[in-house]
Amino acid sequence: MVKDYVPVASLSLTHVNYNPEDPISYICAFLALVPQALIISYVSLCWATREVEIIFMLAGQLSCEVLNFGLKRLIKQERPNQMNGKGYGMPSSHSQFMGYFAVFFSLFLLVRHTPSASIRSGYLSMLERVGLSLLACAGALAVALSRIYLNYHTPQQVMAGAAIGVAYGLAWFGIGSFLRESGWLGWALDLQPVRYFRIRDLLPREDLAEGGWQRWESIRQQSRIPTKQHSKTSHVE
Repeated sequence: MVKDYVPVASLSLTHVNYNPEDPISYICAFLALVPQALIISYVSLCWATREVEIIFMLAGQLSCEVLNFGLKRLIKQERPNQMNGKGYGMPSSHSQFMGYFAVFFSLFLLVRHTPSASIRSGYLSMLERVGLSLLACAGALAVALSRIYLNYHTPQQVMAGAAIGVAYGLAWFGIGSFLRESGWLGWALDLQPVRYFRIRDLLPREDLAEGGWQRWESIRQQSRIPTKQHSKTSHVE
């Protein structure tokens, strides 16, 4: 009697090989999932804020991944001999992903993001931005080193990926600056489909967290006014 056989496959988007007896290897396995977590964050922020800057950054991130896909199949360099993983290794996609993210994120915070209204001092605000930028760069470095530690890539493959990601982040940020200065971004924001989805460009000039908080405080104050007036009227009677 022939048994029915159904072939199965593994969805390897979050599949990471590591040494369970090595604590550092265990941490590196989680670092390998940082790009997936960032993509989820990208999509969530795009939907929640409708900010064109975040959408543009995500578009650059995805196009950077497309570039990595093409380069790997053009160079066709294998992974290390003690490899954990399939496919080509040059350049490292994780390193390229994080290189782009760290550069674009840092440039946005330090160059493009200039909120006009904030209760915080300018010095403290800049200090926070520098700290977040350093944190992004440190995270990118940690992810890159984890790829070497887990034997998914050689040091050369990781350095190449990081260099390409950094260069792509600089170039994409420059394209964004050109679109702003030339007026193309403003033109695109006036298109009917863009307006239908409520796409906006507040992030470079406004602290969204502070703006939302001030709006919330204003609503709370307005809701308390009738209560106070009623209390005064009752006291007079």
